[in-house]
Amino acid sequence: MKLMRSIVVGLTLLLLAACASGPRPGQAPTINPAAQAVDAYRIGVDDVIRVAVWQNPDLNVTVPVRPDGRISVPLVGDVEAGGRTPEEVSAELKTKLENYVRNPQVTVIVDQLRSHEYLARVRVTGAVRTPISVPYRQGMTVLDAVLAAGGTNEFAAADRTELYRKEGDATRAYPVRLERILQKGELETNFPVQPGDVITVPERTF
Repeated sequence: MKLMRSIVVGLTLLLLAACASGPRPGQAPTINPAAQAVDAYRIGVDDVIRVAVWQNPDLNVTVPVRPDGRISVPLVGDVEAGGRTPEEVSAELKTKLENYVRNPQVTVIVDQLRSHEYLARVRVTGAVRTPISVPYRQGMTVLDAVLAAGGTNEFAAADRTELYRKEGDATRAYPVRLERILQKGELETNFPVQPGDVITVPERTF
């Protein structure tokens, strides 16, 4: 009897631990402010960069970032830009231009955020009218993303929707009661999204 009681207690503790480790219905996903700050990001391929050197207009240039991550600047030649911040590129250009220009003042601006459109996106898949990948916008929620996909289709099991978010090295799934959001206006699981999120609406089983 004592052994059986110990086994029951052990199994109960394991079950409680398992329940505690995963998201529960209505449990909000963790928001990463750094991931939402999409206006502060590193330069990517296809971004268009504007380089301005004060009082040296002949050195000013507006160029796209090539597939190898580099840009070409007068006097300096090729400079690594991909994966770096504008400030980092500006500092390198300043150092290299000191061989040609006295105390150069260099400004680097991302003129067109082309790579940003691919990196900072929210994806909606499954039983929706149009599975899509949409650019993240500040304040976007699950409902915004689903409506951008045209809403659910006739085969959707909307209340079994899940929001997938990468947190550290792991990806967690958060239950979304999408039918309650759409039909009843119950917004408890209308979570804010962040870049990289995937919302999956499963189909009903017949």
